[in-house]
Amino acid sequence: MEKTDIFKLIHAAELFTNEAIIRWMKSFPHNIGISPIIVLSELKHKGPQKQTVLAKKLGYTPGAMTNIANRLIKLGLAERKYNENDRRNVLLAVTDQGLTILREAQLKGQELRAKMFQVLSEEEIQQYLAIQEKLIKNFENLD
Repeated sequence: MEKTDIFKLIHAAELFTNEAIIRWMKSFPHNIGISPIIVLSELKHKGPQKQTVLAKKLGYTPGAMTNIANRLIKLGLAERKYNENDRRNVLLAVTDQGLTILREAQLKGQELRAKMFQVLSEEEIQQYLAIQEKLIKNFENLD
């Protein structure tokens, strides 16, 4: 594949992702943004975590993570949990309200993606799925 084709592919993938995020944000009734939803999802799947660990894992700066955490806490979607033995050890945890908002966000995302991908035939969907799985598996080789 020529270098130009790879850049065209990367550009098209970025345009698709950006448009999907913009459409999701416009359709989601809560003014929260994608980064806080990503944090809530991580907390749901991996449990309470230190903000520094979350920032590193999700690719946010410590300052950005602090802003996201403060916003989630202010909205009642997350809370800080303190270790009784060491009050310096603070974990961010998702609340029940945060889980509700996360479910809504995921459902809205599924609806949107179903509409976006409806233009593909079953064969194209299988091809696209195989390509995505191959690319995801390749992340293991890049480390």
